[in-house]
Amino acid sequence: LWPWLLASSGLSALVQLVILPFFPDSPSYLLIQKGNEEACRKAIRKLWGEGDHQAEIDDIMKEKGAMASTKTLRVLEVIKERSLRWQLYVLMTVMTTLQLCGINAVESKFEEYLIPYVSLGVGLCECLSSILCSTLIDRFGRKVLLWGGYSLMCSVLALLTMTLSLQHRFFWMHYFSVILIFLFVVFYGIGP
Repeated sequence: LWPWLLASSGLSALVQLVILPFFPDSPSYLLIQKGNEEACRKAIRKLWGEGDHQAEIDDIMKEKGAMASTKTLRVLEVIKERSLRWQLYVLMTVMTTLQLCGINAVESKFEEYLIPYVSLGVGLCECLSSILCSTLIDRFGRKVLLWGGYSLMCSVLALLTMTLSLQHRFFWMHYFSVILIFLFVVFYGIGP
C-alpha cells in the first residue's frame, strides 16, 4: 500500500503537466515581460470574460512603470548595501536555523512498527500547520510567529530528548514521543 500511496503524489503532477499547456498566460506577464498588449487583452477576456477591462490593464501598466524605476541588484551589491544588511542577517539566521532544527531526523529513534504512523501523522500535521499559519500570520505577524515557533520548538525538542531516553523504561513513552513530534512539526510549520 505504501508504494501506491507515495506514487499517488505523482498523479497530481502528471495531471498538472498535461493540462498546463491549455491555461492562458498571465496578463501581467504578457504585458510587462513580452510587451504584447493585444495578447494581454485576449488573456484577460479568456480569464474574466467579455467586458471593459481597461482598469486592470492600467494597473498592470502602473506596475510596469514601477518596475522600470526599480533597480535590480546583483548578489554582491545586496551584500554590500548597508540598508539591506539587517534583512540579510535575519534571512541567513532563519535559513541556518531551519537547516539545523532536526525536522528530518525526528523519526529515526522509533521502532519499526511506529514509523508508518509517525510519517502519516507528520504529513497531517504539516497540512494543519500550513492552514494555521495562513490564518495566524495576519493576526500576529511574522516576527511573533518566528519567535514563538522557535521557542516552542526548543521546548518540544528538550522534552523529546527526555522521552526518547526514557522510552525503554515506560511502555507509554513511545506514544508521548510521537505526540511531541507532531507538536514539533506543527510549531515548525507555524513558526519558521
